[in-house]
Amino acid sequence: MTAPRPAAQHDPRPLGVFDSGIGGLTVVRELLRQLPDEELRYFGDVARVPYGNKSAETVTRFSREIAAFLLKRDVKALVVACNTASALALPALERELPVPVIGVIDSGARAAVARTKSGRIGVIATASTVRSGAYAAAVRALRPDVEVVERACPLFVPLVEEGWIDHPVTRQVAHEYLAPLEDHRLDTLILGCTHYPLLEGVLHAELGEGVTLIDSGRETAAAVRDLLVARGMTAPPGRVPHHALYLSDQPAAFTATAERFLGRALPPVEVVPV
Repeated sequence: MTAPRPAAQHDPRPLGVFDSGIGGLTVVRELLRQLPDEELRYFGDVARVPYGNKSAETVTRFSREIAAFLLKRDVKALVVACNTASALALPALERELPVPVIGVIDSGARAAVARTKSGRIGVIATASTVRSGAYAAAVRALRPDVEVVERACPLFVPLVEEGWIDHPVTRQVAHEYLAPLEDHRLDTLILGCTHYPLLEGVLHAELGEGVTLIDSGRETAAAVRDLLVARGMTAPPGRVPHHALYLSDQPAAFTATAERFLGRALPPVEVVPV
């Protein structure tokens, strides 16, 4: 009798990542740091951003279209680096796609529940993500007794894209948004938008070092790493990966803003129709 073939230990195919815009490049930055051998294919739907003011049906349709585009690039897994798409479209993608799908919300919620000591967790996010209640639901599904306080911080997105990372205006806006959270004596705060990790310094200054900040992008990258290792799907070690960046439009001043998110020079950029 022929012995069964051992499971493959490596998979050279790329990882697919998408977001409604360029904020998901903070997730890509973490994937590059934690999984340096993996090739990445990133799609930023900047022609149709923001997703937060669109219906669940529309966000799901957009997500399906992007997933189909990335599957044609032979991706082995799909990372939904968009909080709105993770909240609204992830169940459909998980059900329909032939590859593993990882979103940012569950990863952030798991990390927050693991690290809180007081059981009081805050969430800051865009208004649409707060309205969805997705982070609170994910946290309470893991630990029902936790107190979850959510706060919409919509001005953080344009401030980050303007490059005002440590600007007096940004510090004042952070104070206005976060001061109401002080009465809740939070010990853990989920950064529920891919733009927000760039403001960690400002947030720590406002909240104090006693509050643990949960970068959902960082936690998502760790979840992707664990999944690939568990399934024997990691890239062959030691290769030089070639990344690709696809956009549905290329706005003015895109490169400088995108490189700020990514923390390095951009890979080749291709504008594709949606």
